[in-house]
Amino acid sequence: MEKVSNSFLVRLALTLFSLIALSSILVAGKYIIAPFFLAFLLAILFLPFVQFLERKLWFGRALSTLSAMAVMLILIALFIFFFGSQLADFNQDLPRLQEQSTIMFSQFQQWIDTTFHVNSKKQFEYIDLGLSKLLSSSVQILSVTFNVLASSLAFLVFFSFFFIFVLNYRKILVSFLFHVFSEEHKSTVNNVVNEVKQMTKSYMLGLGIQIILVFFLTVIALSIIGVKYAVLLSILTAILNIVPYIGILVSMVLTALIALMPGVPIDCLYVLIAYAIIHLIDANMILPFVVGSKVKINALVTFLGLLIGESLWGISGMLLSIPALAILKIIINNIDSLKPWGILLGENVKAGRKKRKIRITKKIVIEEKD
Repeated sequence: MEKVSNSFLVRLALTLFSLIALSSILVAGKYIIAPFFLAFLLAILFLPFVQFLERKLWFGRALSTLSAMAVMLILIALFIFFFGSQLADFNQDLPRLQEQSTIMFSQFQQWIDTTFHVNSKKQFEYIDLGLSKLLSSSVQILSVTFNVLASSLAFLVFFSFFFIFVLNYRKILVSFLFHVFSEEHKSTVNNVVNEVKQMTKSYMLGLGIQIILVFFLTVIALSIIGVKYAVLLSILTAILNIVPYIGILVSMVLTALIALMPGVPIDCLYVLIAYAIIHLIDANMILPFVVGSKVKINALVTFLGLLIGESLWGISGMLLSIPALAILKIIINNIDSLKPWGILLGENVKAGRKKRKIRITKKIVIEEKD
């Protein structure tokens, strides 16, 4: 009994030490590991395009890689141009929005005064105290702004280089994985590599389709309600929706506040109802039929992953936490001793449950993805 107890304590100590060491490495190397992981995901997505250029058009490895990089940069530039044009329209109306927000703030103050008996003078004292702490040093604000811009630029530069290197040296990386493990584990490694490639392609393509569908649903809903800046808010909603649970909540609150600006409270209620309907459609139709269940992690682990990702890498950590958990789940499911952890990560699935189908026409039927 004592030997068993000692053995358990040794394993527990080694596990805790490994987790602490891994966390320290992830935090220390976030400016390298985060762009590398994103580059890895997008490189797998662009792999069929690169292989098409090499096999059908006889492009060299370097030329096909640079072509993929050029296509991706063009897509990013188009998105920035479209988003920037929408943001310019919003910026023109910013003075009027500030005036409306001042009126709303004044009404909110009166409500606080009436409800909680805190007069305006006291409210301003509280606000001034908070602002004085927040804006205690202009040097600190400039420093934070500079650090954000510098880190974003560094992330983009590192990501671009990693994207090129992963595509250009993909055979060396795969060969390394097969040679670093013993012969008896090669079949397991092969299964993991193939599943990760398939899952990543399916997830990234599905994510792109999900963003487009959520964008159009939100544009239609906000246009019907009559919310201004419907396109800009829909873009933000579609992007923030990548982050499960938290993203849709943040975008809903932001849109509701914008809808409230003209002073029509009923529009705010319509926005809340519209976002609830969009979330239900996204969770019950778009995700199962477009993204699939291979990246489906239960809500508890997803929420913990988001919090851990944010604490390790910030916003980029939240965005990358879901594919990271999905890859971890694939690895765990292919190792017998770790399969109980795979059960913890996944969701309860009824045995023999048939895949749902949606019939568009007699010949077009959409089936739920694995």
